[in-house]
Amino acid sequence: MRQIKSFIYTLDSLQEAANWLTENAGDYKIWCFNGEMGAGKTTLIKALCEQMGVNQNVNSPTFSIVNEYQLQQGGFIYHFDFYRIKDEEEAYDIGYETYFESGSICLVEWPVKIANILSGERCLLIEIELFEKHRILRILE
Repeated sequence: MRQIKSFIYTLDSLQEAANWLTENAGDYKIWCFNGEMGAGKTTLIKALCEQMGVNQNVNSPTFSIVNEYQLQQGGFIYHFDFYRIKDEEEAYDIGYETYFESGSICLVEWPVKIANILSGERCLLIEIELFEKHRILRILE
C-alpha cells in the first residue's frame, strides 16, 4: 500500500482532521481505520460522526461489535469495532453484509480482524499514527 494523502493533527485540531477526512473520502461507504491501541481511532470517529450530523453519544462498540447512529438528515452511520472477535465467523453472525450493503457509511475499527471479508469490498483505508504531541492521518491506496 502507498500513501495518497496525509494530515497532521493534535487533539486540539481534531475537528479539522475530521473535516479533512470527509473532504478526501470520495464516495467510499466503508472506512477502515488502522492504528495501534490508543492511536485515537474512536476519538476521530466521534469527531467524524459529529461532523456528519450524529447527535447521539458516540462510543466504541467494543463489546457489542456494532453501534448504529441516526443522522439528523435521516439515514444511519454504522460503527464497528472488531478488536474482540475471535474469528471472521463472528462478523457473519452479526450480519455484517446487511450493514455493508446498506449504502450507509460504515466506520470499521480493527479491519485486520476481518481482512478476508474486506478483500472483496471497496474500502477507504485510513491509518492513524501516534506521536508524542501529534498524530498523522493517512489515506492509503
